[in-house]
Amino acid sequence: MVVPEPVAVEVNGLTKRFKDQLAVDDVSFQVPAGKVVGFLGPNGAGKSTTMRMIVGLTAPSSGTATIHGTPFHDLKDPARMVGSIVDGVDYHPGRRAIDELRISALAAGLPRSRCDEVLELVGLQAAARKRVGQFSLGMRQRMGLAQALLGEPEVLLLDEPANGLDPEGIHWVRQLLRHLADEGCAILVSSHLLGEVSRLADDVLVIRQGRIVAESSVAELTTAASGGVRVASVDDAGLERALGSAGAEVTRTADGLIVAGMETREVGELAFGAGIAVTELRPLTAELEDIFMELTAGGGIA
Repeated sequence: MVVPEPVAVEVNGLTKRFKDQLAVDDVSFQVPAGKVVGFLGPNGAGKSTTMRMIVGLTAPSSGTATIHGTPFHDLKDPARMVGSIVDGVDYHPGRRAIDELRISALAAGLPRSRCDEVLELVGLQAAARKRVGQFSLGMRQRMGLAQALLGEPEVLLLDEPANGLDPEGIHWVRQLLRHLADEGCAILVSSHLLGEVSRLADDVLVIRQGRIVAESSVAELTTAASGGVRVASVDDAGLERALGSAGAEVTRTADGLIVAGMETREVGELAFGAGIAVTELRPLTAELEDIFMELTAGGGIA
């Protein structure tokens, strides 16, 4: 029996109203330990406001958000429990990177040695004594990740962590977050880089006009959006006849058949029963970007 991972972040009925504007509307979800959850939605859909409420930077109008069952403001050692990039990264331009981290470590009761460790982890060890005002946008993003990782937290909340990074940097962020999740960290990450989310995340949340409109694993979401099966065999003509007789809708392509109205397992069983050897059999999947556009069309908040 598969034992589910414990819930690290739990959001229940979270709502935020700014005067006459409903920014977040009855949002509920969970982020399990050891999982990366992608948080997707157009600009103004409520992603950042939701993440700010989780870490206590914005007070909710109603609803709750807890970290391992405790509201953020009641955590006894928040730096060791939660690391976040929520409002972007902003540092004193004249201060050296290592000094910025040492100030944060001192305030959180963390050892100075951890500052050198996280700079090495994010690839900024050579820039430790460089003033942050001289950093590129990508270096500042790495600095933000170093800050978030100072306390070796059990939970990471990251709003666009790859913003400003080059392709190599984006690949590095993906590998880092995947490694941290494999070590048991719970990660909620928003991003407009949908291709990266599809490679990184275990599950995705899609928010539109302040409400969750989809919550699923990446595989389930992309497969359900397509709903077809690709199959190729040593006798496509014979397989096409057998599938058609069973009530499936079959389209012939240059490299096999596209089958609608039948699950992958059913196609395989039918081919086996007909004595036809299958050379390819897989569910068709839609691109996450196409699904996102369909789910969030017109979904920003002005």
